[in-house]
Amino acid sequence: MTRRHNVFISYHHKNDEGYKNEFERLFHNAYDIIETKAVSDGDINPNYSTDYTRQLIRDNYIKDATVTVVLIGSETWQRKHVDWEISSSLRDTQRNSRTGLIGIILPTYPRIDQTKYNGHTIPPRLFDNTQRGFATIHNWSSDPAVVQSWIHQAFLRRKTIATNNGRDMFVNNRSGAQWQ
Repeated sequence: MTRRHNVFISYHHKNDEGYKNEFERLFHNAYDIIETKAVSDGDINPNYSTDYTRQLIRDNYIKDATVTVVLIGSETWQRKHVDWEISSSLRDTQRNSRTGLIGIILPTYPRIDQTKYNGHTIPPRLFDNTQRGFATIHNWSSDPAVVQSWIHQAFLRRKTIATNNGRDMFVNNRSGAQWQ
């Protein structure tokens, strides 16, 4: 049995591109434990309708993924595209199976205690699924065995635990210190 998985990476493009690149460098290039895919700036025309953009994300970027990794920085929870990507990852359709889901807290995430996080400063849809046991949250690691284990466990959970995708999707990016 192979433990190598197709991983879709969701992240805040402006703030966390460097960590997305490092994640790919470590786990795709250096250790070859995952195959990665992500939407990059400029990949999708910003003039497309919201519905069409969501469909493109699901059908062109997430479709082959078995696990979605959300890189969580200081403003990731505010991004509408992150919300859309998580929502698309949770949907189990005839064309695309749902993916497993994990969050990885980046070193830029603001907190005093490195063993805790504020649930209202991670993407709300990700938080909902941690409460259900479908998703898990981890601190950033560069250890390939550890990261591969997180991803593989998410892969195993994707068909055995129900998801929570009931929130209304973001219409716009959000602001503020945390969501309510």
